[in-house]
Amino acid sequence: MRALPLIPLLLGGWLSLPALAANSSPQASDWLKKLAQAEQQQSYQGTFVYERNGSFSTHDIWHRVQDGKVSERLLQLDGSAQEVVRVDGHTQCVSGTLVPGVSNSPESTARVLDPLKLMSWYDLGVAGKSRVADREAVIVTLSPRDQHRYAFELHLDRQTGLPLKSLMLDDKGRLLERFQFTRLQTAQAPTDDELKASDLCKPVTQVAEQATQPATGWRSDWLPPGFELIDSSIHKDPQGKNTVSNLMYDDGLARFSVFVEALGTGSAADIRTQLGPTVAVSRRLTTPKGEVMVTVVGEIPIGTAERIALSMRSQDTQAQK
Repeated sequence: MRALPLIPLLLGGWLSLPALAANSSPQASDWLKKLAQAEQQQSYQGTFVYERNGSFSTHDIWHRVQDGKVSERLLQLDGSAQEVVRVDGHTQCVSGTLVPGVSNSPESTARVLDPLKLMSWYDLGVAGKSRVADREAVIVTLSPRDQHRYAFELHLDRQTGLPLKSLMLDDKGRLLERFQFTRLQTAQAPTDDELKASDLCKPVTQVAEQATQPATGWRSDWLPPGFELIDSSIHKDPQGKNTVSNLMYDDGLARFSVFVEALGTGSAADIRTQLGPTVAVSRRLTTPKGEVMVTVVGEIPIGTAERIALSMRSQDTQAQK
């Protein structure tokens, strides 16, 4: 599940006003803390299904925590062969349709689940218990306080806190994305052989530091409450012709990226599309720096993404009052 830190293969201190957390359950917060600790402390291996837009896929995953290092391998079992191996959050190799365009930054931004921050933008609750993959689970819900983010239903393993099942829902309660284990084993850590990539897994080239300098030329006049800029970079497009600025925003659970690319003399069409929870909105804007295409990609409602795209401004433009 991409929206949680546990499955990054797919999917500091903040202030939280007590009044904002009034509708949240302390028990739910405790379970989310247990979930946040699980990735850095718990080794496991298993099989899960992933559903998006009515399409299903099945995956094996191996996740080992040893001497402070997190190693993991993901292998898709149906459809096109796809494999990913990561160590401490850095992609080592990929295969199948994942290969084109994949690169690896030396300073990838990790996602840390912080219940105190989430309480400002979601109501946290415990909705009961369930059984998933022959394991007892507690159901934790995260209900958004506004229309700019999605709801989540997490079935957390009573023994370890690992998410056995995760549902992402829109404002009408419709399923956008499902992640669910069918088999989970936590008694023994994966072996070196199980974590070893196959011969089809292609090494990922590390991005040079100068290619990921901060993008300082752009800002947003409007952001949904709670979303903060957590990372930015500048790089060349695949053809090496234009410079693309990338800004990443996060509210502690949901995340989206904004790409700003200068346009030449050719035409570029606006785009508005959604696949499951993931939206992509592109808008052509006229700025003091010339014509640019702004694209917002992430797991947020499409109307929110469109408003963000239209709010992008160059830094030398005076902010709207």
